[in-house]
Amino acid sequence: MKKVIGVYRNHNMHWVGDGFPVKNLFSYDRLGQAISPFLLLDYAAPYHFEPTSAQHGVGSHPHRGFETVTLAYQGEVTHKDSSGGGGTIQAGDVQWMTAGSGLVHEEFHSPSFAQQGGLFEMVQLWVNLPAKDKMTAPRYQAITAAEIPHVQLEDNAGHIRVIAGECADQQGPANTFSAINVWDGELKAEHESFVHVPMQHNVLVVVLKGEVEINGTEVLDSSIVMFARDQDTAIQLQAHTDTQFLILTGEPLNEPIQGYGPFVMNSKDEIVQAFQDFNNGKFGEIPVQIES
Repeated sequence: MKKVIGVYRNHNMHWVGDGFPVKNLFSYDRLGQAISPFLLLDYAAPYHFEPTSAQHGVGSHPHRGFETVTLAYQGEVTHKDSSGGGGTIQAGDVQWMTAGSGLVHEEFHSPSFAQQGGLFEMVQLWVNLPAKDKMTAPRYQAITAAEIPHVQLEDNAGHIRVIAGECADQQGPANTFSAINVWDGELKAEHESFVHVPMQHNVLVVVLKGEVEINGTEVLDSSIVMFARDQDTAIQLQAHTDTQFLILTGEPLNEPIQGYGPFVMNSKDEIVQAFQDFNNGKFGEIPVQIES
């Protein structure tokens, strides 16, 4: 089995805008190349919002050089961006936004969810783009729950949803710029499962909820597990309680990572250029809808 080289847990919550109470479970400024091509993951654990007519979320802000991937577990998010992408994702859906050469976007609770209130639970993952693709044209992929294939685990132990990459001959619907897997799984209490991952990939297991033993190491909720890039490919999960997890694997880019705020590039000069381009209006604007 793959050697576990680190387990990191974070229970500290902070607000992103006024709509996303998140725990940052990993980021490139702490872990760098060890998690390439992944950059950051925020987990908005279940949080109850009261019904409101106010708009809660994050207003217009820029990105360049990477992709944002939002997984909805409970609640709804409405997205708009300056490249024309947008839509509302509901429980089970995924929004995959490629910032590429640059855009501005906004993310708010959907009007329907805001009016009804209820539990809100999301994950947002940042995926780095290879240097050759950092200035690609922005794009938006709306992936519905119905489009995501399920791999049923043996003995009715749970399932894995294949969002990107391939698992057990099931191909995920997301189009990606580098070789990655994004698998969203559930494992029932007192069950175990073996998952095999590509040998040359960096591998992360993100435990969102539950208590689980991973390759002999006890792991609690809001934790990530890092593995050595060794010859083994097996990950053993033994759930003590019902467990919700993500498995992220990717071929490392082996390129410099230079980030500042909403931009992730390969050099300081490219970061400076990103700010200049944004300030000069080259990222565009979100179209304003006029009510008739």
